[in-house]
Amino acid sequence: MTTRVCFQLQIHPDLLDEYIARHSPVWPEMLAEIAAAGRRNYSLFLGDGGRLIGYYETDDDEAAQRYLAASDVAARWEAEMARFFVGLEGRPDQAATPLTEVFNLYDQLAASSAAGPTTTPESDAS
Repeated sequence: MTTRVCFQLQIHPDLLDEYIARHSPVWPEMLAEIAAAGRRNYSLFLGDGGRLIGYYETDDDEAAQRYLAASDVAARWEAEMARFFVGLEGRPDQAATPLTEVFNLYDQLAASSAAGPTTTPESDAS
């Protein structure tokens, strides 16, 4: 079963340009480690004031976290990235708090088609 993980971090506003540059591109060996850990469809989005939202999918996030925690490449990458974040203790890949998913279109469409047709207050009004 696929798990979707979304997290939020805060980038120091005065380091935004450097943070973006460091991800253009990410080290090839780090990209390989992320994939080997089982994370896919991984994206980072940058909002106003340095708000960073990350998203990825995985089949076993605990196994992915263990893999990356044991990776020398990931340890070096995370050590270099740590200075960019505000109020973060430890490695960014392990210290980010996941956000709670409250809606997913695919899941709700799948659930509604499995349940069959439903009525809405508008359709009952006839």
